[in-house]
Amino acid sequence: MEDLKGRHLLSLQQYNKGEMMLIFETATALQAIMARGVPFKPLQGKTLGMLFNKNSTRTRVSFEVAIYQLGGHGLYLGGQELQLARGESIADTAHVLSRYLDAIMIRTYSQAEVEELAANAGIPVINGLTDQFHPCQALADFYTIYQKKGKLEGLKLAFVGDGNNNVTHSLLLGAAKLGVNIHVAAPEGYEPEAEILALARQEAENSGCSVVLGTDPVEAVTGADAVYTDVRTSMGKEGEAKERRHTLAPYQVNSTLMAAAKPDALFLHCLPAHRGEEVTDAVMDGPNSAVFDQAENRLHIHKAVLGLLIRGKELLEAMAPLLGDRKLPRVAG
Repeated sequence: MEDLKGRHLLSLQQYNKGEMMLIFETATALQAIMARGVPFKPLQGKTLGMLFNKNSTRTRVSFEVAIYQLGGHGLYLGGQELQLARGESIADTAHVLSRYLDAIMIRTYSQAEVEELAANAGIPVINGLTDQFHPCQALADFYTIYQKKGKLEGLKLAFVGDGNNNVTHSLLLGAAKLGVNIHVAAPEGYEPEAEILALARQEAENSGCSVVLGTDPVEAVTGADAVYTDVRTSMGKEGEAKERRHTLAPYQVNSTLMAAAKPDALFLHCLPAHRGEEVTDAVMDGPNSAVFDQAENRLHIHKAVLGLLIRGKELLEAMAPLLGDRKLPRVAG
């Protein structure tokens, strides 16, 4: 059994398949305990600092509810409210916050800022989103597929739209490690970062899956078990909105495109969605849509991540007597 206590979660490149499966199994076990109405507060007395330099709905609410349901407390730390806004260094901030808190979740622009925070913190640092990576979202995405399909290895995930964003980058790394075949369809100029694509392809060689990049959305979606898209204009790129709408128009996920996927293919979106742009209402609200299960799973994944990074094996040992006939979470092969 792996012990994740004290680890950071900066990108999925840091985690192997077994560790990600442990997070999924822990999320499932925590849901089972809650469903039975059993009081379980493994993080009682623990405090999570939530540092936000970017606006948020799902990340803020799910992390705050997650730490509360586990018995701890979440503190919202607006970036403009801290001394960071007046020039205090990230390193000094990390040292100070480590004396007060048990973990830090940060949602910001620069991946380097998150890495500097982690390098100087004596407590786990969790990447709630940067321009380059969105690891917690990708964990919730793969957990949703795992719930719905009963497996991950050998499935095909198609991503259609802007390939150069934090979600696509994290999906590439996660899919390659988990053995999920991933096909990204993006127009020229919107490809994933070359270094991340190379890392994913290297990981795919080890897991035996495929990582494909192309420009044809129909080719990407054909035979897919899950079809994923994201907004055309990510935060910080609003000045490109008009150009992006025009370039990405052929990549809309609609009923015609979904027909190329398997009949039971899931539709996934990290939200918020711009209905009528990257996805139609018919798909978003259709029977194959799992977008709101995805959103809910952010909560369950965040509970598992917080519990495992703050308490590690102690969390699993505390869960064992409450699981009844269910097996204790373990690392999958």
